Amino acid sequence: MSKVKKGKERSSERPTRVLLVEDEPSFVEALQVGLSSEGFEVVVAVDGAQALDLFDELSPDLILLDLMIPKVSGLDVCRQIRAKSSTPIIMVTAKSEEIDTVVGLEVGADDYVTKPYRLRELVARMRAVLRRTPADDEAAELEEAAETGGLRLEPETRRAFVRGEEVHLRRKEFELLRLLMENSGRVLTRDVLIDRIWGSDYVGDTKTLDVHIKRLRTQVEEDPKSPTLITTIRGVGYRFDGG
Repeated sequence: MSKVKKGKERSSERPTRVLLVEDEPSFVEALQVGLSSEGFEVVVAVDGAQALDLFDELSPDLILLDLMIPKVSGLDVCRQIRAKSSTPIIMVTAKSEEIDTVVGLEVGADDYVTKPYRLRELVARMRAVLRRTPADDEAAELEEAAETGGLRLEPETRRAFVRGEEVHLRRKEFELLRLLMENSGRVLTRDVLIDRIWGSDYVGDTKTLDVHIKRLRTQVEEDPKSPTLITTIRGVGYRFDGG
């Protein structure tokens, strides 16, 4: 009789595959050990060109993307992947890269962490962006279309229309707009929006929410600089005024 090695039970499915795009050996080694101990399968790319090749080859479940990488910049990697896939992307930035952080979110990253960071915080962010389950998608498909303020959302097909013209929203943008529309006329606090869209264990700040709101306004407002549909309630949150 063969011996069975004791250890953590594993699902019959493969572990969550993370594409780690990082060129600093110390970070790579630490993350390989730390994330593997948390049950993730880690694949490493040391530059942007390799990251794009591995993404096409391996179809990872999540991308952990440093902005400062050789050959193809992190922003360009993010932009190219987002153009063809909704795979969650978490950017890694230095604290001095405030502008790059905002630009990265605008080109499609789901979240960001700044160096130095704690493994526990990083894993919480990763699990937050991975939280959406097939059951959630199935439930969403059962919801009816919503229409107000010149906007129409069709949850079953995840299509959005603004004054009759289709616009293409990323997953988080669609979910955020739907939540705002469902609560038309009500002020939703930043905490409520983050909790409902990013999850109760989200440990980041509100910059991600603000960037998503900014992107939504460019899609749905006639004049994004003077929004009339998604309004800011200073010190509180946002309100959808669909009429």
